[in-house]
Amino acid sequence: MLPIYLDKEKLSVENLVTIAREGTAVAISERGAERVMRTGQLVDRWVRERKVLYGVTTGFGALCDKTIPVEDTRRLQENILMSHAAGVGEPLPDEVVRAVMALRVHDLAMGHSAIRLETLRYLATFLNEGVAPIVPAKGSVGASGDLAPMAHLALVLIGRGEANFKGQRLPGSHVLERLGLAPLELASGEGLALINGTQVMTAIAALAVHDARALSKLTDIACALSLEVLMGSQSEFDARIHAVRPHPGQIATADNMRRLTAESELIASHAGCARVQDAYTLRCSPQIHGASKEAVAHIGRVVDIEINATTTNPLIFSDSEEVRLGGNFHGQPVAMAADYLSMGLAELGSVSERRIERLVNPQLSDLPPFLVLEEGLNSGLMIAQYTAAALVSENKVLAHPACVDSIPTSANKEDHVSMGTIAIRQAREIMDNVLHVVAIELLCAAQACDLLSQPKPLRAGKGSHAAYRIIRRHVPFMKGDRDLYRDIETMVSVMRSGAIVAEVEKEVGELRL
Repeated sequence: MLPIYLDKEKLSVENLVTIAREGTAVAISERGAERVMRTGQLVDRWVRERKVLYGVTTGFGALCDKTIPVEDTRRLQENILMSHAAGVGEPLPDEVVRAVMALRVHDLAMGHSAIRLETLRYLATFLNEGVAPIVPAKGSVGASGDLAPMAHLALVLIGRGEANFKGQRLPGSHVLERLGLAPLELASGEGLALINGTQVMTAIAALAVHDARALSKLTDIACALSLEVLMGSQSEFDARIHAVRPHPGQIATADNMRRLTAESELIASHAGCARVQDAYTLRCSPQIHGASKEAVAHIGRVVDIEINATTTNPLIFSDSEEVRLGGNFHGQPVAMAADYLSMGLAELGSVSERRIERLVNPQLSDLPPFLVLEEGLNSGLMIAQYTAAALVSENKVLAHPACVDSIPTSANKEDHVSMGTIAIRQAREIMDNVLHVVAIELLCAAQACDLLSQPKPLRAGKGSHAAYRIIRRHVPFMKGDRDLYRDIETMVSVMRSGAIVAEVEKEVGELRL
């Protein structure tokens, strides 16, 4: 596979996912190298000329009025990494750290920062050799960049900090030694350039966008199968209904549901029954799922801009030999989009849990209590609904917006911060909870499908039946009680693999987002 050039004008979410999760090689082109070297030479000249440059010949944040002697400018850059590496908590997953490194190289290769080509090549080597610095998840307020986590990442470049490498957690110095690299001696401005940007929150957001798109499709699939086994109708998906309220997400969901349930024998089996309308969790699924699709689409647009932006400070424009101090490091655009994503994902979990309740509650369906034979002796999927309810309730707490909070930092120089990294970490946790809720819905719907097919087999719709086949390939029909957690985790693993969506799309075409 050809490497991905990180200095190209446009990097996509898909590029980032392949680098982060599949280990696709990265490279820096001659064009990118030229940009970086031109800016580096300009910075070197300015330092020799004793020009006042924020973070290069001055202190940082509230200490920006402190001039640094030329002979100490390199030491200043090492100090910023050590002093700012104050993060706490569990480390970020290696895939996130890999995405962060890729975005940092991409940003710096645009040539607006005081960075050397050698430093970028170290980061590219880390990516290509499978080095993932240990980066604590907590400590960023989402403005002035993701300072604390980025400092932990950059420490490994100078032989400090720690990193995961070939299955071991090692000191940074040992990692460099194994790679045959000497610890970097940072040049003027490099320490600041390495840590000042929104790459941590943006990396998490980019991976979240990719996963949220898949989860959106899975939720439509689960809803379709649930609707069929609950003897629901297809009439609510009529294109004319949605044409007169043309929200894109609503239209997309209705189209998905029509294709997923096409040729359903389950729906045909109760044609002409006395039921007038389905419950909202079924009938309004295009409106509910559609609104969540639009939240995913919105953060997707924000991320597409952010992963191709330069978010450092100061910004150097080498063509005109000018420096501009600005605030591109402020994470507010990502923070607000992340909070919106949290709400959209939480609602997918909420509506899924209500469909689970309809599936297991005999007062709300014609199905056996808790979807099991010999009820009483067996509890069936009773407690799986409890788990879904617990996760949905937890999501209500996690969905509280982070971006509306701000605590001034750096002696009030940084008097409004975004909390963007907190916002997107919350969104990721919500997504994991929703994934488990939808897994439980799929297990319940598949169990109901089998129960309704006794003694006469009844086939679900084209797309729904494809999903059912994959489920049953991994999780058998529940004849009696067994360890439910194993079924849930197996279902989650299958969902994460992409097998369900892939099989369904073979039958009905690509599902819309």
